[in-house]
Amino acid sequence: MQVDTLIENGLVFNTFSQKFERKNIAIENGKILMVGADLQFEAKKIVDAHNRYIIPGLIDSHMHIESSMTDPAHFGNEAVRFGTTTVIADAHEISNVDGIKGLKDFMAQKSIIDVFYALPSSVPSTRTEMETTGGVIGLAETEELLKDPRIVCLGEAMNFKGIVSQPESLIRQIIKLCKELRPTMPLEGHCPQYSGLDLAKFAASGITSDHTYQTPTSIVERINNGIFIQFQKKSMSKENMQTIIDHNFYEYAAFVTDDVMADDLVNGHLNVIVKEAIDMGMPAEKAIYMATYTPARRMSLNDRGAIAPGRVADLIFLGDPQQFNIQEVYKSGRLSSNITPLHPKFSVSLKNSVKVKKITTADLELSSDKTSVLANVIEINQQGTFTKHIQERLAVKNGLVDWQSAGLSLLMVQERYGKNGNVSFALVKNALNKPGAIGTTWAHNHHNLMVMGTDLESMVAAQHELVDEQGGYVVVNQGQLVANAPLNIGGIISSKPVVELAQEIKQVRTEMQNLGYHNFNEIMSFSTISLLVSPELKISDVGMFDVKSQHKIPLFEK
Repeated sequence: MQVDTLIENGLVFNTFSQKFERKNIAIENGKILMVGADLQFEAKKIVDAHNRYIIPGLIDSHMHIESSMTDPAHFGNEAVRFGTTTVIADAHEISNVDGIKGLKDFMAQKSIIDVFYALPSSVPSTRTEMETTGGVIGLAETEELLKDPRIVCLGEAMNFKGIVSQPESLIRQIIKLCKELRPTMPLEGHCPQYSGLDLAKFAASGITSDHTYQTPTSIVERINNGIFIQFQKKSMSKENMQTIIDHNFYEYAAFVTDDVMADDLVNGHLNVIVKEAIDMGMPAEKAIYMATYTPARRMSLNDRGAIAPGRVADLIFLGDPQQFNIQEVYKSGRLSSNITPLHPKFSVSLKNSVKVKKITTADLELSSDKTSVLANVIEINQQGTFTKHIQERLAVKNGLVDWQSAGLSLLMVQERYGKNGNVSFALVKNALNKPGAIGTTWAHNHHNLMVMGTDLESMVAAQHELVDEQGGYVVVNQGQLVANAPLNIGGIISSKPVVELAQEIKQVRTEMQNLGYHNFNEIMSFSTISLLVSPELKISDVGMFDVKSQHKIPLFEK
């Protein structure tokens, strides 16, 4: 019998024994036909592995392609270099921008890697009364999407209050519909810092995973409550990895990326997290298992995640598993470096989605007839994306609130879909300490236009640039544009290859730091000030909200 490819002299990872074994691999029609020590096949192509280690392609079971500000084609071109061959993408960002129409356009884009999708459950992430989005995924859209075989799970359910205490909420109805039409489909969750009864209620809804920040205590509690843990970068710690080791929890967890900025993506993807786990003391075989087999099993992708008969021939050649140095990647039996890169083709409507009027400095003035005001302030946590709700007493001079003297930054969110013209304001602590502004239309999850600054002229300049280029990420220093990453597709995606976008994003990050904005991920920190499901005080075009209670918080107390 003749096969397409025969790989010889490899140390092949046996998923089921979790050991490396000297074996050969026969590949036919992009899938593995047989694995054995002495295979008697003729082959169109023979590959000598030269005693290198061979593992399955990496599977990222929770991620957002739009977080890299790119599309499936450009993303796949880049990620495959680092061994990622399958992703489950929750495309709720493009869905918030353009609903099911935008989602279908996004899913229609080709990719070198295999892209499966999560059904967006958070469009909007809360309620239409709390945030304006370009689209809504309701019950009719959910029923239609559940017919698509590329949809393999329910995307992260975020609306905690709607899940645990509002039986008639949209998210509860979506969960119910998923259980009826796809009863074996996993339901993904987003439950930061919840424990005890709150966690139990969340799990009782049917949600069985969490990818938010973890501690040893939260890991044990969640897994003991039947919740699958997806470790993203911010949860990678020696203590957390040791918890998995000590409790033999390998079956109940996987590694994911969630969000990877473009300037990080050019340097690595899921492989970076796997290497971190190994460096933190996890046996390489176990780390590989948690990046290949457990995510495949979680998503019922039974044709991948292992090197065995019938599985897709997604393979990674390593020089040393401990170092996790990737030398070659095969996608469906083809050497990835020989596969022609792909390019996207988006509809025209997604390229004209920022529909707002240009502002003036007068539009940004905060007036009051009092001598002072008690302001509710968003305090940024410089170590993560959570914020705190604090209050500060501010003087009023000549009828205008003097927030500048208190060292605060002014934040404006402007509805940008042409629906209602909403504009809201917040004051932010621990943001900028020099004259300038940051602006973006990449604002979790509603993606309205958001500008923050310390001087009004710079804020106006940032807003005008975003309107002119139909979305992006910009930094203005003393009135001058110093960094610009245009995101002309839906205001959240660049049409450029990742390597070019990465340079623009790197410049944005540098100039944010020059204005005094400091965080482990400055861009994600700023973009999540608008995420109404991430503690504690966040903002939309409607106003500021306490995340847990969903109560609206006024800018100034009466």
